[in-house]
Amino acid sequence: MITRLSAPHRLLWIAVTVIGLTGPLLVAAGSIYLSARGTALPIHLAAALACLAPVAAVVVFVKRSRVTGAAALVANLVVALFLTSYCSSPLPRPAPLDGPLPPASPPAGMALLQLPTGVIHRTAAFGYRGGAFSDRRDFAMTAALVKHPRGDLLIDTGLGRSIETQLPLMPRSFRLVTDLERGRPAADQLDAAGYDRTRLRGILLTHAHWDHASGLPDFPGVPVLVTDDERRFIDRGGWITAIARSATGARYEVYDFEGGPYLGFPRSHDIFGDGSIVVVPAPGHTPGSVIAFVALPDGRRFAFVGDLAWQQEGITEREERPWLVRRSADHDPGQVRDNVLRMAAVAERFRQITLVPAHDVRAFAGLPRL
Repeated sequence: MITRLSAPHRLLWIAVTVIGLTGPLLVAAGSIYLSARGTALPIHLAAALACLAPVAAVVVFVKRSRVTGAAALVANLVVALFLTSYCSSPLPRPAPLDGPLPPASPPAGMALLQLPTGVIHRTAAFGYRGGAFSDRRDFAMTAALVKHPRGDLLIDTGLGRSIETQLPLMPRSFRLVTDLERGRPAADQLDAAGYDRTRLRGILLTHAHWDHASGLPDFPGVPVLVTDDERRFIDRGGWITAIARSATGARYEVYDFEGGPYLGFPRSHDIFGDGSIVVVPAPGHTPGSVIAFVALPDGRRFAFVGDLAWQQEGITEREERPWLVRRSADHDPGQVRDNVLRMAAVAERFRQITLVPAHDVRAFAGLPRL
């Protein structure tokens, strides 16, 4: 018993016990927090922290209390298993995609521009399995403007003018791990460039999460194109769609997938009927998530995959998000997995298609700004 020990030994026993029992939890919580906040954690420091708790647990087990030591060892095993969810584990390679690239006739004058509205500081480890804690990355909050003679489309809105008042709608725990750097809202960029808003045919949401719908109030009266499943999700999605629900002036326009298969996806919706902007269903991250394929007159093609993957490696290396991130961020992780494999097959077959995950700054690098 502790009471039989001298005071110094008693303090040491208590300290080792506390470290042995709480150390694993601190390692797990620290890994989540640091990866989410974009703090580059040197790998040798991570290893030292991870080894501290097991060593303490063994000391307790051998020196004093088998029950306490066993509990500490079990806790360490559980945390070790959890940390493996950050290790690389590629999904199986999908079956090769057959057939040619679908035809498209994008009209002359069509263009694609990026409207960066801010970034969130995170690490690669937060974005996909196998990403390094030491690889600090800025997750993009970027809208894309597609100019088309029959009316322009804004793909997502990024951060809007009201983000400061919108953020309190989110849970405190979420705000704690979100290091947001605000930029210039898309609406301000358009206005500063003298853009004629009557040209804006609509806003195409890849999905209705806060960072994609924050700017909806900045475009009153502009149709917001969503699927029926996503429209219902906005009303019932809890805190993650609270910002979309708060956009009282938003005018939602529901569309369906009346077209046939497209690049391995079972259905499609050709917005202008010319193959220049084709939307396919990609549920999983949210019930009505979509992918928008854009073809330009110069032959370039893009796939705006929304949050199907947060970084390109999620598709090119077929790496899912880490387990805890996946469970908290994805409505249906199984559907996400299926659609990642579909998109991986597209990327493998048609390397000329540029993958544009919504939060990968590198994917937008080749697009001009307004």
